[in-house]
Amino acid sequence: MPPEDSGTQTGHGHGHLISFDPTETDHDHHLPAPTPGRAVRIGIGGPVGSGKTALVAALARSLAGRVRLAVVTNDIYTTEDADFLRRAGVLAPDRIEAVQTGCCPHTAIRDDITANLDAIDLLEDRFGDLDLVLVESGGDNLTAVFSRGLVDRQIFVVDVAGGDKVPRKGGPGVTTADLLVINKTDLAPLVGADLDVMRGDAARIRGELPVIAQSLVEDPGAGDVGAWVLEQVAAVRAVV
Repeated sequence: MPPEDSGTQTGHGHGHLISFDPTETDHDHHLPAPTPGRAVRIGIGGPVGSGKTALVAALARSLAGRVRLAVVTNDIYTTEDADFLRRAGVLAPDRIEAVQTGCCPHTAIRDDITANLDAIDLLEDRFGDLDLVLVESGGDNLTAVFSRGLVDRQIFVVDVAGGDKVPRKGGPGVTTADLLVINKTDLAPLVGADLDVMRGDAARIRGELPVIAQSLVEDPGAGDVGAWVLEQVAAVRAVV
């Protein structure tokens, strides 16, 4: 009889632990987006309800007077997020375009980015002098990342209502995004989330990549995230 499984075999037997690397991402088959002569693109992704649209609204309000800005939103079957931003009056309505993905949101920001590229092209044709386009993903899970053929930088948003375990769960969104935002910190005492644990786990799993914890109740302009966005716009423009 074959020896009992030791838990370390590399074949197809049963009984061994399967562990997935939370920093591993699917191969991005799109080429990095060229930067000369076009707006800097920053993607904003994260789970359903984490506060992505509220963050986009805050950034639009605080940055519109400093950079020439437009927004693309993604929803599966509706234009809900774009409609919210237009009703809120954060930008002129024609500076906001909606993509209806008809599929898992990460498909349209990672696998087949055509619809989002078309929406960005439409905005650039319409205005011609944009500095920044924010691309908001539909709500997804911890694996959602943007293709580098679509965006130059990406922000991943989680919130305390998901529990303080979320950062240590990892996943490409948490571990590889250029900026991780821990949102709704004002709710932490109400949901029993330990912010020190969340910050510590995020720092451990992300290494030197930045983390910002924020409350849009306490800082409606998302000042720290806005400052980071402006730094990225300047950095991308500096290399073209």
